[in-house]
Amino acid sequence: MNRDRQDRGPVILQVIPRLGVGGAERAAIDVSRAIVAVGGRALVASEGGALEPELLRTKATHIPMPAGSKSPFTILRNAGRLADLIRREGVDLIHARSRAPAASALKAARRTGVPFVTTFHAAYNFSNRIKKSYNAVMARGDRVIAISDFIADHVREHYAVGDDRLRRIHRGIDMVGFDPAAVGSERVASLAARWNLPDGVPVAMLPGRLSRWKGHGVMVEAMARLERDAICLLVGVGWGREGQRRELERAIARRNLEGRVVMIEDVRDMPAAYRLADVVVSASVAPEGFGRVAVEAQAMGVPVVATDHGGARETVDAGSTGWLVRPNDPSALSRAVAEALDLDEEARVKLAAMARARAVGLFSRPAMCAATLNVYRELIDFP
Repeated sequence: MNRDRQDRGPVILQVIPRLGVGGAERAAIDVSRAIVAVGGRALVASEGGALEPELLRTKATHIPMPAGSKSPFTILRNAGRLADLIRREGVDLIHARSRAPAASALKAARRTGVPFVTTFHAAYNFSNRIKKSYNAVMARGDRVIAISDFIADHVREHYAVGDDRLRRIHRGIDMVGFDPAAVGSERVASLAARWNLPDGVPVAMLPGRLSRWKGHGVMVEAMARLERDAICLLVGVGWGREGQRRELERAIARRNLEGRVVMIEDVRDMPAAYRLADVVVSASVAPEGFGRVAVEAQAMGVPVVATDHGGARETVDAGSTGWLVRPNDPSALSRAVAEALDLDEEARVKLAAMARARAVGLFSRPAMCAATLNVYRELIDFP
């Protein structure tokens, strides 16, 4: 290592398509904060987005770049931009968090001789050789991070990444923000008033953007089978996807569930939203790589019902902190929701304590950041 690099902290460049609201984006921001905290410089190249101000508050530097483009020409141009950036800023390591930017980052890393790290934030399924080849760039890191054991097994099986390079690091949740003790009753009451929730009616909540694989339709069918008074809030469905919205609205009307199943486009205070819920549901019909919703809800001490596949098998301790049910099975989902709503106060308090303790012990943001920095330490000098 040259004298200039000995005299300053490490410079880490993360590359991600955009800074929208999502788990990969939040992980990039969290790791940036951790890099700065140990005296390093954190650079993030992306197209920008809603979370860019939050990134800048960590003292990281944002480099605007069309990192999400899948155009071969743009990927090649991005590789040149990244290589120039690595040389100019003295970057010690580049970390890619998605496939298109990983293709550019790999080329830049090989041109400049810096280590290359990737994170599989999803299984990146494939139906043909072309798609698998596109995904395979994520397996070419000097270290490959998987966000769950489910993803790690997928990477081993389909991309032949051995344990010499593969590291499993669960996603980390902000256990300070997602802490029931930190959410005052006035925040909860304000949200309940804004959403016009009636007093005393149990609330089942499914957070997640409107997408068929998230299982909103399954939840509607489950509510039609629920033989008790309750309201279902579909929180954070967002705007757009008008065809799917109309389809869901028709399903709600067909089941005479108007007023019992309510779509809420956006929410800025998810900890307060979880406090409103008597049970939180993750009804994904396809396996999720991790599933932040289940962990956030458990951190808030709320019972969770999730589908029995993917990362949920690691995040939910069935029979202890929640329920796991067959995917795409409205009857099973309805029964589990009913069981959660029927918990007496003693059982609810016991479950809340176990859920909170497990979430803090296994899925905290500091643990994720520390493990990620340790991966960097395997490849470069790092404080």
